[in-house]
Amino acid sequence: MPAPAFSIALDWACVSNVDHQDTFSACLTLRNTGIDPIAPGWALYFNTCRKIVAGSAANGFNIDHVNGDLFRLGAAASAPAWQPDEVLSIPYQGHYWTISFTDAPLGFYLVAFDGAVTPLGDPVIAPFALPRQQHRGPNDATPLDDDAGRFRQNAALQLLAPADVGRITPQPVTAVFDAATCTLSRTSTIVCGPGLGNEAALLQTILDQLPDAAGVQVELRIAGDGAAESYDIEITATTIQIAGASAHGVFNGLQSLRQLIDGNRVPLGRVADAPRFAYRGLMLDVARHFASRDTVLRLLDCMALYKLNRFHFHLTDDEGWRFPVPALPELTQVGARRGVALDGDVCLPPSFGSGAGIDASPGSGFYTAEDFIAILRHAQQLHIEVIPEFNLPGHARAAIVAMRARHDRLLAQGDAVGATEYLLDDAFDTSVYESVQLWHDNVVCIALPSADRFVETVVAALVVLFRTAGVALRTIHIGGDEVPHGAWVGSPACQAMLVQRGWVDVDQLRADFLARCQAILARHGLAAAGWEENALEGGQPSGRFANGALQVYAWNNAWGGGQEDVAYRLANAGYPVVLANAANLYFDLAHAKDAHEPGYYWAGFVGTRDAFTFCPLDATATVGRTPMGATVSDAALAAMTRLDATGSTNIAGLQGQLFGENARTPERIEYLAAPRLIALAERAWSPDPHWQDQDAVARDWNAFANRLGQRVLPQLDATLAYGYRLPPPGVALIDGAMHANVALPGLALHYTLDGSEPTPASPRYTAPVALGDFRIATFDTRGRKGRTIHFDQQGLANA
Repeated sequence: MPAPAFSIALDWACVSNVDHQDTFSACLTLRNTGIDPIAPGWALYFNTCRKIVAGSAANGFNIDHVNGDLFRLGAAASAPAWQPDEVLSIPYQGHYWTISFTDAPLGFYLVAFDGAVTPLGDPVIAPFALPRQQHRGPNDATPLDDDAGRFRQNAALQLLAPADVGRITPQPVTAVFDAATCTLSRTSTIVCGPGLGNEAALLQTILDQLPDAAGVQVELRIAGDGAAESYDIEITATTIQIAGASAHGVFNGLQSLRQLIDGNRVPLGRVADAPRFAYRGLMLDVARHFASRDTVLRLLDCMALYKLNRFHFHLTDDEGWRFPVPALPELTQVGARRGVALDGDVCLPPSFGSGAGIDASPGSGFYTAEDFIAILRHAQQLHIEVIPEFNLPGHARAAIVAMRARHDRLLAQGDAVGATEYLLDDAFDTSVYESVQLWHDNVVCIALPSADRFVETVVAALVVLFRTAGVALRTIHIGGDEVPHGAWVGSPACQAMLVQRGWVDVDQLRADFLARCQAILARHGLAAAGWEENALEGGQPSGRFANGALQVYAWNNAWGGGQEDVAYRLANAGYPVVLANAANLYFDLAHAKDAHEPGYYWAGFVGTRDAFTFCPLDATATVGRTPMGATVSDAALAAMTRLDATGSTNIAGLQGQLFGENARTPERIEYLAAPRLIALAERAWSPDPHWQDQDAVARDWNAFANRLGQRVLPQLDATLAYGYRLPPPGVALIDGAMHANVALPGLALHYTLDGSEPTPASPRYTAPVALGDFRIATFDTRGRKGRTIHFDQQGLANA
């Protein structure tokens, strides 16, 4: 007789965030919707980003922490069978709070008493409708981003006339245009200087989208002695000339020309442009959830449109290893598979709601050599440098588990020597620690010679991939962040090395490991990069890797945390620094305090305006609020380190981060990335706005918001059809009429009054509407719809 197919309905609700200090209460409701009882001994597994308080589950149930964000729910051993249609209610408490759908538990699966696994998916999540569900306790001063709140914020914006909206993004150094225009066409002649075949091909692609007509000639050439990416455009009635200091400069000029085309007309004028910062990057994490080759290529295309030139490829982490190392096949055979293995093979556990199934899991997957080479070559065509990252010594569980599987395989084959060749963990380690992501075994044993051999082999594999692609590899990012306190303390191998070297602190071990990694890279002619922790000792800059030895990515700068100025301290100490500030440039964080907005908010909420208003060389010019919405004191601001003359020259540039915990789909990646990456590009490329007061900030934001709504996003629709975030409308009931507005003036709002969903064919909102069953949404030029905002006939908002 076949095993019964279990079916369970799952419902989850946040009950309250305010009953206890820094804990929340929630309730999981389960109903057996199948036709068979579920025998005692079953367990329900799920992922949650909020650690559950041990022993807090009620009604005879227990919730245990397995590892990482995986938890196990079970009933008492004496519990009877779970009968069909029987409802189980499990109240419990968790640490911190849950104020959004992102915070809810996900990826449930049932393991029956006999080990059979039934995937169950995600629960139905109750709305966050009450204040106790929407706020993080009495200290939460961040206002809710509800319909009325958005309306008030948007009311500060003014719709600009099209003639007053900038034509080029990022804003160039200088641009002057006439009212007169010339014509570009599909058959316009291209005159191309040497070394510009790639750029001529791009230009032809642009021209192919235009109608046939008598068009002007376009001339591309390398000329000038400015910054390598600088360019000049001169547009006359007969000719468009683009001169760049390099092929990359010409490429940048073509991206600006693309934005000047209206139909097939181009305004006469001149553009002289150069970037403010040499490093203008975006990081994509494909370890937490895998992103396909096509998804990465689309992101690169979007980056290139706005002159971003560094792609930080976060390829490994605790939850996945995504590129092939031929000498170590387990890295992808084990480290790239996530779920519950029923075939006896080893894989990684489900994380971030990726579920029990392995092959269909968004947590499974890796790039073949062909995939990786295609990404590298595409990036090269776009003049984007790829900086691969494999993260060590923390955030390394995927590699550790894979190399333990390799060890066990070879040991079973009788190869005891080969088994330890690449081992990354000390089997006798009794260290007790918990990482930020709740792992207890994710740190490499850095005293093992096999750890160095592993690094050497992985670096060599990357070198081969880049060489095969014909693409220069200049820098490898080796991670180094968030090593939990307590790692290595109980490792006999690490303690033996401390004694051997005459050291007293595991931090000395860590610095030595970094130096060894750096030496491996140097032997391959490569520069080393890493997160800020690599350059800090006791929270202060270490002199060991300063003066160009390590490029540092400074990230942990949440306002009020005391590390707001760490980037400047590192730059002043001689480190080349990439500003990766979480409070402005973490694009995986939620846009706003709105339960529907995906993303975490540990460093605060990061909207497009937050990225736009970031002042790279003086972060205090546009001070944000703490993650809980409090203001930063004048005394704290005064105590922050400022850049000195040396430090200013050490700021290499800016980078946006898109970590993948909440990016299960390509659509989610595009939603999180844009338009925030365009705001990043504006700050990284365009001249210093010299903001001296908040009025100037508000004026420039209004101009940029109009540029996005009226020009940039419609052009992005036509060029790439990218799935950027459409901001939900602000809505308010005033004097019996519905008023609406939008955060990016120029985007279309369409509404209905009959209870149906708005479509592009619905009336466009242009003036207040009499109260009815009012539904309204933002639309792009392709007819893609954002989230619907609904007010019923009594003027009450509905989620």
